[in-house]
Amino acid sequence: MNNARIDHTASVLPNGKILVTGGCNGSLLNSAELYDPATQTWTLTGSMKNARSLHTASILPNGKVLVTGGLYVSQTESCDVSRESFTILDKISNVQNNSKVAVLTNRKVFVDGEDIGMNTINSAELYDPLTGIWTTTGSMNFARGGHTASVLPNGKVLVIGGLYVWSLQSSELYDPSTDIWTNTSLLNYPRLFHQTIVLSNGKVLVHFS
Repeated sequence: MNNARIDHTASVLPNGKILVTGGCNGSLLNSAELYDPATQTWTLTGSMKNARSLHTASILPNGKVLVTGGLYVSQTESCDVSRESFTILDKISNVQNNSKVAVLTNRKVFVDGEDIGMNTINSAELYDPLTGIWTTTGSMNFARGGHTASVLPNGKVLVIGGLYVWSLQSSELYDPSTDIWTNTSLLNYPRLFHQTIVLSNGKVLVHFS
């Protein structure tokens, strides 16, 4: 890369290139870079409007990249890769670091709480790419950070583990059609900073911790 960085994002674009945004290198960065696997080269692209780290970057159905959260950043923005430019979007209600983002089957984007400063939160919000507006939705039953959020084949979102004072064994299901959270089975072991993969048979694999 042109700039060394940590706590950044890396997103695989529909054209096969990789977009890296933000991060930290002594100070917060607003720069972004594109990696082209065909030429094995890095190119600086348009910069974000806000410097941020510990944020998320999600590929939208229209091919744009939605950037949310980061250290003390409530403003969201999108990247139009074809124009190599970022555009400011609506603010999210809660400043979220390390937020968990999932693109739902109805094309809306789901974001649930991580932390504000050092405090875990239980709030969740939905972003509608058609209107560009964030709306608060039902809250999780437990505040948590360091968890995972996975979109299941039935369109529901499974949130697993995380931290609230101590590592959690609990998991919850969010139903976008009703905005309701439901507690589901406990994990065999508490999990924190783990990873999840939705398998082809619809089951969810939890690994690391």
